[in-house]
Amino acid sequence: MLQAVMTEPGRIMFHQIDQPVPAAKEVLIRIKKIGVCGSDIHVYHGLHPYTSYPVVQGHEVSGEIVAVGANVSTFAPGDKVTFMPQVTCGKCYPCRHGMYHICDDLKVMGFQTSGAAQEYFTVPTDMTIKLPENMSYEAGAMIEPVSVAVHALGRARENLTGKQILVLGAGPIGNLVGQVAKGLGAKTVMIVDLSDFRLEKAKACGIDFIVNPEKEDLHAAILRDFGPDKADLIMECVGGEPTITQAIACARKGTTIVVVGVFGKKPQVDLGLVQDRELSLIGTLMYQKQDYEKAIELAEAGKLCLEPLVTDKFPFRSYLDAYHYIDSAKDRAMKVMINVG
Repeated sequence: MLQAVMTEPGRIMFHQIDQPVPAAKEVLIRIKKIGVCGSDIHVYHGLHPYTSYPVVQGHEVSGEIVAVGANVSTFAPGDKVTFMPQVTCGKCYPCRHGMYHICDDLKVMGFQTSGAAQEYFTVPTDMTIKLPENMSYEAGAMIEPVSVAVHALGRARENLTGKQILVLGAGPIGNLVGQVAKGLGAKTVMIVDLSDFRLEKAKACGIDFIVNPEKEDLHAAILRDFGPDKADLIMECVGGEPTITQAIACARKGTTIVVVGVFGKKPQVDLGLVQDRELSLIGTLMYQKQDYEKAIELAEAGKLCLEPLVTDKFPFRSYLDAYHYIDSAKDRAMKVMINVG
């Protein structure tokens, strides 16, 4: 079978290797679609702090089961699936207390261990998630980033029904955070970005208010669209000092800010305002199985608009071309999909 290996930043080589055989509690998946995410792009540029080379990428994935291990009874050949890409120790404090997604020895397929950028891939059954038969493989590959959004909103530990949510960043994750918030009952969602293309994409996906702070004052827009009570919850989905500064400055007293974006550089944060206004800064990382289940539930209920986020598609052999395109298209490339099978 064919496998794509990133041998060094900016270089992908294809190899023919033996097709894997599922162990007793594993399934063998014929990989169909792989989504390219922001973290993958960091690896491509050699900027991911926790990835070494060579590495096989691929963690936003969908496929079809073609074989099961001897002790597998919950899956069968023909099942449409995705999987959770975490590899955990099961022994540390987080794992022992139900927080395996922040395992002390966490490894993620496609980063610290091999991912699914190959024609066939084996996955343990406890990390495999069955997809609805009527769900497209492209939508199936997007359940992983949707689960990021579900988990991030859950970190606020609030009932979102009737709430007003401010999302900073209209990239794929920010867009999905906004959509999931609406799907979970939020009254209104405002999304903020410097890219008019991404803002219009968010509007097309059902986000209520869009704001480009280079063209209008964000504080004024919040008061206009949310009223004097401002946002009930703020989601920072960029990972930059300007946006976390915006989040703190725009927050009403007592607001929760969930930090979803991955920060490449350490930001300077005005902790004086955080303290004085009793703001809550909460981090979020990845997801758990229930987040996948909720993501699939929202998609099945028609509460998510996934297909329009797939802006571009590349054949498996053109994996590197996808990265070149992302670099050149910049903000106009939302979710780029690799067609494997």
